Amino acid sequence: MRICWRRIKLAQKLTLESFEKTARERFSENKKYLSKLKKKAPAKLDSVMQQLHDAEFKRTDCLTCANCCKTTGPLFTKSDVERIAKVLRLKPAAFEQQYLRTDEDGDLVLQQVPCVFLDAENYCTIYEHRPKACREYPHTDRPKFHQITELTAQNTLVCPATLRIVEALKQKLPL
Repeated sequence: MRICWRRIKLAQKLTLESFEKTARERFSENKKYLSKLKKKAPAKLDSVMQQLHDAEFKRTDCLTCANCCKTTGPLFTKSDVERIAKVLRLKPAAFEQQYLRTDEDGDLVLQQVPCVFLDAENYCTIYEHRPKACREYPHTDRPKFHQITELTAQNTLVCPATLRIVEALKQKLPL
């Protein structure tokens, strides 16, 4: 596979305004690539992903975007509910009733997006106590990365950093 420097530079310069269009244009290609990667994951995949993740998040400031908080909601575990309810001085049932709903898969999710805990400057008002799903997002540094390639493909539509990581991965580990 030939390295396409123009694509890499474009991926590095994505703005939130151009991100959506670019992500949609590349989704099919990225989804296919990640699907192949899942079937024959190279032994060094996790270390490559960790390097790409670390490099991307040295230059990415999530506060300039917060698209994940504006467009998708995390799953809440029971321990997330209990921890956040305690901080908000609510009973877990009251927290669930006020902020959450059960989705079609039986998971607890926000009643609405953008996230009610996101303020006007893209700060999370419960940051120290945020759900596990938020702490780990976008999951690009997770061990056994090959197990979450479908999730990563979907996250390329939400997170500009994830799109840039996948574009860099395609260059680093061509299939």
